[in-house]
Amino acid sequence: MFCPFCDCMETRVLESRSTEEGKSIRRRRECTSCGERFTTYERAERLPIFVIKKDGRREAFDSQKVLKGLVTACEKRPVPLDRLRQLVNEVEFNLVNRMETEVPAAVIGELVMDKLKEVDDVAYVRFASVYREFKDIQMFMDELEMILRKKDG
Repeated sequence: MFCPFCDCMETRVLESRSTEEGKSIRRRRECTSCGERFTTYERAERLPIFVIKKDGRREAFDSQKVLKGLVTACEKRPVPLDRLRQLVNEVEFNLVNRMETEVPAAVIGELVMDKLKEVDDVAYVRFASVYREFKDIQMFMDELEMILRKKDG
């Protein structure tokens, strides 16, 4: 780390502290050459994630949009909002760990449905019916039968 006062490359860390709920580290440094003190912040670099929509458009990933869809699917269901936020964080963590800057909307939808299936079956079917665009009652019944088979087996 270069000293901002004299450009010396040798500094020593006097103190380190976690900030922003552990999302960054604040370091108090001292230049070994001029003795001046300064503060640096260290954060993990995150690549932006873009969603490739069905029609080919690209838009920035918006976790709030995912949360809104989950809240709608869980309306009048006994699912705490904190659990939905946790689910969104798990999906976002999965996307970040893929190290891809562009992800098809279908991949995100499947990730959300896989997680939601573990939380609430009714909310899962609601979300799936919108996401998979069920065209008729048979598609709806097929999805319900799949859930029932997994519960029995």
